[in-house]
Amino acid sequence: MRRMMMRILCPLFLLLAFSACSTSDIPVQEPYVIGPAPSAAPAAALVPVEETGSEPHPAADSGSLSMTVTESSRYGNVYADMLCAVFLDSFSTGDVVLVETGDISFEAPVVTSYSDVDSGMPLVKVDGEFVELALSYADLAGTYAIGNGDVITVSMASQGAYLTQYGIRHLERSENRADYTDDDVFANFRALSGGNLKENFLYRSCNPALDDSRAIYADYLAEVAGIRTVVNLADSEESLAATMDPSSYYAELYEGGHVILLNMGVDFRQADFASRLGEGLEFIIANPQGPVLIHCNEGKDRAGMVCALLEALAGASMDEIVSDYMKSYENYYNVEPGSSQWNEISRIITDFFQEIGTDSSRDAKSAAVYYLTTQAGLSEAQISALEEIITD
Repeated sequence: MRRMMMRILCPLFLLLAFSACSTSDIPVQEPYVIGPAPSAAPAAALVPVEETGSEPHPAADSGSLSMTVTESSRYGNVYADMLCAVFLDSFSTGDVVLVETGDISFEAPVVTSYSDVDSGMPLVKVDGEFVELALSYADLAGTYAIGNGDVITVSMASQGAYLTQYGIRHLERSENRADYTDDDVFANFRALSGGNLKENFLYRSCNPALDDSRAIYADYLAEVAGIRTVVNLADSEESLAATMDPSSYYAELYEGGHVILLNMGVDFRQADFASRLGEGLEFIIANPQGPVLIHCNEGKDRAGMVCALLEALAGASMDEIVSDYMKSYENYYNVEPGSSQWNEISRIITDFFQEIGTDSSRDAKSAAVYYLTTQAGLSEAQISALEEIITD
């Protein structure tokens, strides 16, 4: 009853308009390819960042801006000392800019979200107070040794060249519970299905112990589902302690030793991501009592990849995996299945399986097993034990 009252009395948050993006509202233009696209790359894809010693790309007439790196996040994103408002006096979302620092040079679109570009691709993010540079689902600072004090120069490469892609991929959502059909959708809470997964055994959700409007709903739904084991991909002991207080059921699980904190980054290519994932899966093997909840902060990116691996291990088809992955975008952003936006975003998870597998990987399961054994450090016996726990 107390938790239900908390839900009723939960403060209303500022309403953010849903994005009702339609390709018919976007000017028709050829997709912009950054750098020399390899023949196998999709025409609209950005190509990976490269270190280059070539002559600098000529700046546009608008000139260039210089800024200094002041901070790097634990995910490898770097923040500069330039206000976004100042940056946007010279550039706009949808522009493609040339970024130079030392001997490193790459082109990147100006966007407002990491999901506005393909996985592993560069971006200049301008939705906060200060300009941020990142690789989507990857570590910019670690990959290119960019750190505090480094000077970055940004100049125009092609004005408005990314507007079409930005219009398709840009997403906005509401933080107001009243704008969602039910608690499950608002908290992105659901049971995994597909393949031979046990019914109502594996769940995913947003963070039930985060300081936001969704957490108490996820905490309540976890209790209703009878969650007994939790793999928390996002938190450290310090971050959890700062935000867990209102989430009474989650606190009970944590105090009882039923929650593992992995404090993972977002780059599945990094050894640290894979090793921490291995720890989390070993925790499930050691604590097979279900139901099991897997979550990061939104239950969308890190949780999306981990749940996709487990679905694949259970024999789910790629269509089933993609459908579950995209459910988070349907829940949060009202992305319509089958739309250009849905199809574009779904490449995140199909590209993920292509990257973690080998040329001999015949399906999602073989790619998942390869990644879990060669990168996450699980033995064949542990893979078998995990598969037995999560499947009928």
